[in-house]
Amino acid sequence: MQPILQVALDMENARRAVEIARLAVKGGADWVEAGTPLIKSEGMEILRTLKRTFPSNSIVADMKIMDVGGFEVEIAAKAGADVVTILAQADDPTFTEGVEVGRRYGAKVMGDLINSPDMVRRARQLEKLGVDYICVHIGVDQQMIGKDPIEALRKVCSAVSVPVAVAGGLNSESCVDALEAGATIIIVGGAIIKAKDVTKAARTIKSAMLSRKRVVTELHKKYSGKNIHEAFMKVSTPNITDAMQKKGTMVGIFPHVRRGRKIAGRALTVRTIDGDWAKPVEAIERAKPGEILVIDAGGGYKAIWGELASHSCQVKGVAGVVIDGAARDIDTIVDIDFPVFSKHVVPNAGDPKGYGEIGAEIVCGGQKVRTGDWVIGDENGVVVVPMEKAVEIANRSLEVLERENRFREEIKQGRTLSSVLELEKWEKVD
Repeated sequence: MQPILQVALDMENARRAVEIARLAVKGGADWVEAGTPLIKSEGMEILRTLKRTFPSNSIVADMKIMDVGGFEVEIAAKAGADVVTILAQADDPTFTEGVEVGRRYGAKVMGDLINSPDMVRRARQLEKLGVDYICVHIGVDQQMIGKDPIEALRKVCSAVSVPVAVAGGLNSESCVDALEAGATIIIVGGAIIKAKDVTKAARTIKSAMLSRKRVVTELHKKYSGKNIHEAFMKVSTPNITDAMQKKGTMVGIFPHVRRGRKIAGRALTVRTIDGDWAKPVEAIERAKPGEILVIDAGGGYKAIWGELASHSCQVKGVAGVVIDGAARDIDTIVDIDFPVFSKHVVPNAGDPKGYGEIGAEIVCGGQKVRTGDWVIGDENGVVVVPMEKAVEIANRSLEVLERENRFREEIKQGRTLSSVLELEKWEKVD
């Protein structure tokens, strides 16, 4: 059986979904999936639209059915679905009813193993219940914390004989891993629908599937703790705050950096008082290369940082400094290209009295910061990401970036942002 490329249309607008599906099919997508968000926002009418638009392609309704399997499979099949998904954690009768009704109306059933505690055991059970396909599925939220489907896929493929689909952040590299693990149906969402060139992205993935040769790409790549710095350096601070649901921004901390300059690193925190620069300078000795000094100076107006401290940081390999207080010598600091972010810029400095501490939890720009938290700064300002959420936020930020890249391409085609997002349609109803 030739491998099948299924494009997952996980978006809310029918018009955009159809436009992107056309581009994906042009690039070689075989099956067109109405994703769960799309079905929830547009209803069964999206299945009718997709079936009319793509009569030669199988239409997948990602219903994620959990109950009344027969009835929901029926309404999806009547609307044009060729394949309907039922969640593996649904009761067995939900599957038997769904399978029976599907056969009556000419639709096949795919059992979705997302979040199943024992995928292999449940896959074997679903095969006995008569499903046509089984899907090993690592959901988007699980992908954000670094999970991937390949290991589970290999185990499931060796346990069942029905065709196995796989979903979970796949791209032109990982699709080959999935095929080698035994998958027949490769489900791709973001790496296609968020691409600048949707047709090219689909064609690249399909080519990789047919040739079994990985095509290196950065699109929809997932990051772990090992390369998280690389991830944060790819995104902007606005991308990160969007990914954090508008949280994390240091308020009133302004950048003093060259055009395009960006920093990302773990924080080494310092607490001092207005004008006392002893602890900030001592912290340079303790800082590791790549770390960022984050200093709580109480928002004061006497400089606790200047040119000489910046030179010292450069020698040590410190990535930058963020100050809830004042800095001076900014002209020279920008000239030597050392990133400084501060609340104030003043000419007058204080004295080294030695008050404060290094490594304690502080507040900077209204945000709690601990030593080890991630700090990212650019021309927009500074964002802090809690260390325990860094992998997730890095991956979610990349998702935001990819989505914006796709919107940008649609705007370049002559559309406005309002029309791309269909703002009037999706305004909150009071």
